[in-house]
Amino acid sequence: MLTDAHCRNAKPREKLYRLNDQRGLYLEVKPNGVKAWRYRFTLDGKASMFALGEYPAVTLSEARERSEAARKLVKQGINPAQQRQLDRIRQASEAKNTFEIVAKEWLQTKDWEDVSKNRRLDMLERVVFPSIGNMPVREITPAHVLDILQKTVKRGAPTVAAEARRTMSAVFEFAVATLRADSDPVWPVRKALPANKTQHKPALSKEQIGKLLSDFANHRCSFQVSHCMQLMWWTLARPTEVAEAAWDEFDLEKAVWRIPAQRMKARKEHVVPLPRQAVEMLKGLHGITGNRKHLFPGRDDRNAPMSAASLRQAIKALGWSGTYSPHATRTSGSTRLNEMGYRPDAIEAQLAHADQNNVRRTYNHATYFDERRAMMQEWADRLDEWKEQAQA
Repeated sequence: MLTDAHCRNAKPREKLYRLNDQRGLYLEVKPNGVKAWRYRFTLDGKASMFALGEYPAVTLSEARERSEAARKLVKQGINPAQQRQLDRIRQASEAKNTFEIVAKEWLQTKDWEDVSKNRRLDMLERVVFPSIGNMPVREITPAHVLDILQKTVKRGAPTVAAEARRTMSAVFEFAVATLRADSDPVWPVRKALPANKTQHKPALSKEQIGKLLSDFANHRCSFQVSHCMQLMWWTLARPTEVAEAAWDEFDLEKAVWRIPAQRMKARKEHVVPLPRQAVEMLKGLHGITGNRKHLFPGRDDRNAPMSAASLRQAIKALGWSGTYSPHATRTSGSTRLNEMGYRPDAIEAQLAHADQNNVRRTYNHATYFDERRAMMQEWADRLDEWKEQAQA
């Protein structure tokens, strides 16, 4: 058996020679001074040799471990040289199958509207890809998943964490089904976080609404974010419905906004009356973004709409994130409009809340339109009044 001293002191000769260790392992000393480990074996009656690396990068003990592993393969009838080649091919293939690549492939299999796919991709790009996007999907562990979820909850976004957990699990299930992963690493940590209980922000008071609108008017945010916030308050539409609004949905002469069914939560077209203030703002905005598809083009991709996340970022910058969220606009509007004496059915119709009674739903959205137009004009006037009072 060899010792490390034998290996270290072996000098090159004119011809290659070998120093035998045990059980087929030997050190090959070449005339140029290179010392290489070799494992000699016989498989199917044919003698073969398997390279194990060079000394001293591979020590004597490491060479013995590698030769033992190769010997076990030979006992199973497997050529270790061929197995290593297969392993390298597999590793190269897995390196190409990163989580981001598999996730985007999974997303394309979904029969969703483009707006839904873009929204889910936006979440992945913000929350998941920075941590594991470049990792081979097979190498991702429950610890990686848990770290993403905990960080997301810690920054105050439990709902986003829940969506990330569901999405990652779906991607891993797809990876397993396409033989690119062995299991779903989300499963072991699926209950590590507390159940997500949606925390709806309470309705803002008249004074708070005025102060919020005043703060936005004085904040140096982009005109897109400012106008998007105004349109959301004037119409009480959902944040994504406003942020992703397209110019072909608007008839400014008739002061009407028709949100197509595919962009609505209930998958039914929603007709929104526009108050005078909204029409004036949109006519001015048309001179800036009217050559684009969307009212509020994306910052990085001008052919795509802005993200509703931009509203949340502005709200956080203004110090309102603990009190107000974009969706709370609708809660505030509903509460204040009820106080103003408008009928609940008309308010619900304006908010596009689903009505289980089909006949009444049709009546609400058709017959109540004139009432909603008057209601939203008074609402816009009140918003101006509360904003002026806050600035006084």
